[in-house]
Amino acid sequence: MVLLKKSLAITFVFCLMSLGLFAQNFDLLKTNFNKSLNMEKKGDYTNSIKTIKNIYDENSYEINLRLGWLNYQTGNFAESSVYYNRAIKLMPYSEEAKFGLVLPKAALGKWDEVKNLYEQIITNSPNNTTANYRLGLIYYGRKDYAKSLKYFKKVVNLYPFNYDGLLMYAWANFQTGKMREAKILFNKVLLISQDDKSALEGLSLIK
Repeated sequence: MVLLKKSLAITFVFCLMSLGLFAQNFDLLKTNFNKSLNMEKKGDYTNSIKTIKNIYDENSYEINLRLGWLNYQTGNFAESSVYYNRAIKLMPYSEEAKFGLVLPKAALGKWDEVKNLYEQIITNSPNNTTANYRLGLIYYGRKDYAKSLKYFKKVVNLYPFNYDGLLMYAWANFQTGKMREAKILFNKVLLISQDDKSALEGLSLIK
C-alpha cells in the first residue's frame, strides 16, 4: 500500500512537470507563430520560415503545415511538399494538409498526384464540393468528359445555383451529347450572369 501511494505520488509529480513543460512550449509556439505571421504580412518569408524552424518539431502538425505553406510562398515547392507530407502523416484525415499539398504539386505540374489527393479527400468526404469540382476540371481538361460529368453533377446537386458548377456541368453535358440538359443548364447560368460569354457560346452551338 505504501509502495502504491509512492508510485501514485511520483506519477502525479511527473504529470505536473509535463503540464508545466507543455505550457512553456505552448507559450514559445504562440510567440514564434505570431512573429512568423507578422513577418509573412510584410513579405519577409525568409525570416518567417526561420522563426518557425527555430522551434521545429517533426511531430508537430501545426509547424509542418506552416512550413509547407511558407515554403510554397517562396517557390520552394519540393521543400513545401516535404512538410505537407509530414503533416498528412501526422494527421492522415486532414483535408487542409491535402489541399495544401495540392499547391506545390500543381506548381510542379504533377497532376496525377494532384488528382490522387482530391480522390483521397473525396474518399473521406464524398460531398466536398471543392475536391469534386477540381477533379471535374482535371478530367474535363483531359477530355474525359464522362468522368468530369460525374463530379460536376455532384457539385450541382449540392449547390444547384452555383455559377461555376452550373457552367462546367453544362459544358460536360454538351461534350457528352446531352444537348437538352446542356441547354437548360446554360440558361440557368444566364440567370446568374445574363451576358455570360461561355454560356452564350454554348447555346449558340446547340441546334
